[in-house]
Amino acid sequence: MSQKVSTRGSGAKKGPQKYQNEFAYQHNKGSKTTKKILSTPIDGLCKRCTDQVAWRKQYRKYKPLSAPKKCVSCDQKNVKKAYHVLCDGCAGAKGVCAKCMESSEVVDTSDQKTSEEILKEEQDLENKLAGMQERQRRTYLRKLERGEIEVADIPAAGSNSQSLDFSDSEFESGDESSSNDKE
Repeated sequence: MSQKVSTRGSGAKKGPQKYQNEFAYQHNKGSKTTKKILSTPIDGLCKRCTDQVAWRKQYRKYKPLSAPKKCVSCDQKNVKKAYHVLCDGCAGAKGVCAKCMESSEVVDTSDQKTSEEILKEEQDLENKLAGMQERQRRTYLRKLERGEIEVADIPAAGSNSQSLDFSDSEFESGDESSSNDKE
């Protein structure tokens, strides 16, 4: 005999899902595609659509466009962003969301960096660090991780960086010498 699963009036099963997630999804850190997807900005969308696209990016369900799509308003191949149905020009002119075409308030995420800007900063950092000695390079990388300095604070490869303090210890050079004198 087959067992009957109890359901509600609408046909939905009772209770929570059978298999609960034990840990959060983690991206493949070395993937170029993942870096490209995460660096693409989400703009021209309402709050609801922005959340949907952000979820897709977070769980690696986002699929970027390989070729421009046709805009449903002007019928030209101007849609260059995934999950959009209107081009930026038509969406801006109509004042609607480029995905759902509703006239709700469009979320502005222009403060985020584009992939080209991020790539340029990484190359700039590599160029600056390439001309340094190993000790200086590691010191700057450590200070960047801690947030003590910004990429712009790192001197160029050809400039004189001898004036900067490379000590990571909390002791001052005068304090160490005075403690050695006491012994």
